[in-house]
Amino acid sequence: MRYAGRESLGTGGQHVFASREQAAERIAAELAHYRGKNPLVLAIPRGGVPMGRIVADALEGELDVVLVHKLGAPGNPEYAIGSVDENGQVVLSHGAHVLGVDADYVDREAEQQLARMRERRARYGRPPVNAAERIAIVVDDGVATGATLIAALRAVRAQKPARLIAGIGVAPPESAERIREEVDELVCLETPIQFFAVSQFFADFAQVSDEEAIVLLAREKAP
Repeated sequence: MRYAGRESLGTGGQHVFASREQAAERIAAELAHYRGKNPLVLAIPRGGVPMGRIVADALEGELDVVLVHKLGAPGNPEYAIGSVDENGQVVLSHGAHVLGVDADYVDREAEQQLARMRERRARYGRPPVNAAERIAIVVDDGVATGATLIAALRAVRAQKPARLIAGIGVAPPESAERIREEVDELVCLETPIQFFAVSQFFADFAQVSDEEAIVLLAREKAP
């Protein structure tokens, strides 16, 4: 398994990437050997969609999204205790066990997030593309715990792709190791030891709207 990336102490006050677009170009360069093999690039919305568009265009592939939502902790919805994918498969993080979250709460939270994913899929106006027997590349700007990305990777793995690859800008070393176990190939550009949030590594980390994501998904490959 190939692993592209470098471990560092941190940013030292300097951003590693100018933008998501710059990170995407670096990921595409690392995966250039898949150009012309019609890979299926699956972006995690919404931040991963601009990156997925660049990677798909560079590799002459197809772009879609893979939908997963985080599960928020009781009383603190911003704290992720895991994730759920479009098929209802739940991946719990270590935090769920630390907090002692019970199964009934997880089931209720998963149902709420599933409803939101169905709404988002409907807004995007496209059914999911099947990854069976294809080279599948799951792309995101970065991960913290990795729970959401791992849920996405397991959802894609269940479709039996010919090869499963993750392409991400940045992750803590321990999260990168967990992700590495889920894929045939991992491209993680940076694995800083001092990690607080994905946004700290991007000079431009503007929010990506659903409207922007829809336009990028609908756009044909760049000439």
